[in-house]
Amino acid sequence: MAVIDPAEEINELGSTLKGIQDVLDLDAMRKQIADLEEQAAAPDLWNDPEAAQKVTSKLSHLQSELNRVESLVGRLEDLTVLYELAESEDDTDTREEADRELASLRGDVNALEVRTLLSGEYDAREAVVTINSQAGGVDAADWAQMLLRMYMRWAERKGYSTEVYDTSYAEEAGIKSATFTVKAPYAYGTLRGEHGTHRLVRISPFDNQGRRQTSFAGVDIVPVVEQTDHIEISEDDLRVDVYRSSGPGGQGVNTTDSAVRLTHLPTGIVVSCQNERSQLQNKATAMAVLQSKLLERKRQEEAEKMSELRGESTTSWGTQIRNYVLHPYQIVKDLRTNVEAGNPTAVLDGDLDGFIEAEIRWMRRQESGAGE
Repeated sequence: MAVIDPAEEINELGSTLKGIQDVLDLDAMRKQIADLEEQAAAPDLWNDPEAAQKVTSKLSHLQSELNRVESLVGRLEDLTVLYELAESEDDTDTREEADRELASLRGDVNALEVRTLLSGEYDAREAVVTINSQAGGVDAADWAQMLLRMYMRWAERKGYSTEVYDTSYAEEAGIKSATFTVKAPYAYGTLRGEHGTHRLVRISPFDNQGRRQTSFAGVDIVPVVEQTDHIEISEDDLRVDVYRSSGPGGQGVNTTDSAVRLTHLPTGIVVSCQNERSQLQNKATAMAVLQSKLLERKRQEEAEKMSELRGESTTSWGTQIRNYVLHPYQIVKDLRTNVEAGNPTAVLDGDLDGFIEAEIRWMRRQESGAGE
């Protein structure tokens, strides 16, 4: 295997970083940060908590992005000095330290480069995630709950806040479905490649004969709707059902019929919300989720029309995308990118970045028409 000259690789990383800085436009980012800092300092900021949350969240994200780029630039400069020191002193330990830092820096620059690929119309939005158990009975319900925990742990690792809108518990174990938001800029662009069917193979903990069981769960990712989206929903197109919120095993969470289920009759889309205290609040939250799902449906329809006009065939990402095998061997494999991980426990604990980065690159190739 050819040995790569560190100086050559440092130059390549420098070129990649320069490209990233051009795409992110750091001067414009600094100006935006200054504007947001001014808004955040306003004494009446928290008179509108929702608007204030958006300002502080965007400010925090942009500051983090800017610090991330500037930190990588600084590390690249320090690395050049470290190699020069190792060379002049003929110091093996320093050389090994520099090699480790080069490998670490390469991974961090590649991860940041993936962020610059998120340029879709809704990529900068927060995300609404819905998980549904599919084929596999009680194992599928348990699998859906495992996936819910996996994404919650991923968000927690990233420092992203989440809010669960609705959880429908299964009778024996696990969940029938759950809907939650990931409240971070670019959450939708980052997670949208997770949309599809996830397949689990394991020895069933619910089978007293210890047989292997295959079960499926679906993950749906849509962007959070904003006021500028103009998604109109006629009351005539809605069926509204109210019911009592429930917890695991059918236990009542509260004693009023405050949970709300909305059915959009023209499309058959059903959304529920039971996390708020009042029926009105739950209806408003459910309506926002429904608008998000209709927005994504509209985006997909427009993308399909454009593909037809260009004479391209469209392939749905809403099919089986990833296998998680716990028995007879252990592996997680993505069927689109062929990325594999031999430690399913770590993946199920939220270690998803390798899969997510690869699928973002894969989606970008699909959308640019480059193909596989």
